[in-house]
Amino acid sequence: MSGTHDLEHYVAELRRRHRDLRPPGVPHEVGYPAGLITIPQHVSHWATRRPDHVALRMDDRFWTYAQLDDTHRRVATWMSARGVSKGDRVALFLGNSPEFAIAFLALLRLGAVHVPVNPMFQPAELAYELLDAEPVMIVTSSALRPVIRKCDDRVPEISELVVDSPEWSDALRHAPFESDDGDLDSLAALNYTGGTTGMPKGCRHSQGHMLYTAASAATATRMPSDGSYVGLCYLPIFWIAGEDLGLLIPFVLGGTSILMPRWSAERALDAIEEHGVTLMTGTVENYLELMALEGIKERDLSSLVDPQAVSFVRKMTPEVRAQWAEIVPGSVLRESSFGMTETHTIDATPYGFDADDLDLRSEPVFCGIPVPGTDIAVVEMGTLQPTPLGEVGEIIVRSPSVTDGYWRNETATREQLVDGWIHTGDNGRIDADGFLHYLGRRKEMIKVNGMSVFPADVEMLLAQHPAVDSVAVVPTDDPTTGQRPVAFVVLRDGATMEAAALIAWCRENMAPYKVPLVAVVDQLPMTATGKVRKNELASEASALGGQVVS
Repeated sequence: MSGTHDLEHYVAELRRRHRDLRPPGVPHEVGYPAGLITIPQHVSHWATRRPDHVALRMDDRFWTYAQLDDTHRRVATWMSARGVSKGDRVALFLGNSPEFAIAFLALLRLGAVHVPVNPMFQPAELAYELLDAEPVMIVTSSALRPVIRKCDDRVPEISELVVDSPEWSDALRHAPFESDDGDLDSLAALNYTGGTTGMPKGCRHSQGHMLYTAASAATATRMPSDGSYVGLCYLPIFWIAGEDLGLLIPFVLGGTSILMPRWSAERALDAIEEHGVTLMTGTVENYLELMALEGIKERDLSSLVDPQAVSFVRKMTPEVRAQWAEIVPGSVLRESSFGMTETHTIDATPYGFDADDLDLRSEPVFCGIPVPGTDIAVVEMGTLQPTPLGEVGEIIVRSPSVTDGYWRNETATREQLVDGWIHTGDNGRIDADGFLHYLGRRKEMIKVNGMSVFPADVEMLLAQHPAVDSVAVVPTDDPTTGQRPVAFVVLRDGATMEAAALIAWCRENMAPYKVPLVAVVDQLPMTATGKVRKNELASEASALGGQVVS
């Protein structure tokens, strides 16, 4: 109990610091532009207030709020007639598309449970999630149906709605569903974690979680609700970050969501200019590719007031920011946010802390402060005992969007969800000012002669080398020091650099215990959502046997 008591005093002090740190004009309390209503009710609300305002667009197809409200209600009627009702799980096995958004709203209106499934899954992966979630219906496309058919021998028969078939056209001819059977508190989504360790787990989320995430993110970064918000989303919307950016935030704000099926620098540039995009989130590589387009300085990107980058492989640096500022004066390229599937992803933001590149020059990785309504603490691993400011521990999060637990996995729920706090398994620290710093997954921490080495730290330092394009760091056993970091480095186009030369640079720029072994590679193994498969690199690191390779 003393740990909990200490934690509450610690959190109260952090809240005071965060109120002082919050950028000018950012409210301390979450604002809800249309009130505490469900996500489909938001669409209906804006359909009344802004019926002709474009809510959703992909390529040359678009839906105004009035049309989106009408269309998703018709699909809800079709689903209801086929037995879908409150609490039933419905799988969406689709890529980015307007049909995904429409089906998402329809099943939430019915009070059903949204189960987004990675459209890149192959039969074994698909079968696992279908058997775990037990959906009563799967919404898919004709291109993906062959993958479903390969699961027929291991998954019970499931009703299907194919969005590019006569069935979908039939659904659109039904009368609009009149009521809203959803609410803010009931189970509304099973968002599966990536499964990089063990099998994926379904995080239980409600529409209340969805609404808080969208509203708190908008409050923390001053997103407008006057209809001027235009978000460009090419992140996969089956992924919870894509759900936030491509569906929840625009619909809660009454703005416009522009979906792209996948990244294309040329198409993104055209969309920004043509539709006045105000917010885009992509990898650092996406921005570098965009800036490398011929004639980019003659294009009008002035609407893009909040460009956000994610440092999965290439790291965000002051140099990348300066390059962007030359092309789009007054627009500040920044890191996106800290979060995880269990919290609906947007927990802390570095928004507003870019003066003198404070956010990029601070010890990695600078995450800023929590969004209004969220508490973040750093504690002794596996406890609720806070560590002193500046010391490393486990990041824990408490907010109105923290998962209710894992679907049919009470053991994992008890281990990670304690007294309303989710144990993230992430190493981090909160500095003396109150800023959060992320240092990597707990299982990734490397011990060298008893000293803690955090992969994110070494990665960010190595990223400063002018020949380094991307880098990923994992541990390997060492008979002398216990462990050593191993850096897998991809060089920039045209660069030549031996591993030994990179190690020599590291010795000049890092504490001795952080200096890694180096392997220069052509590419890094990636997950479907753009993260490095560090488990594969760990196996390769073990095979190095303490040898430096190039």
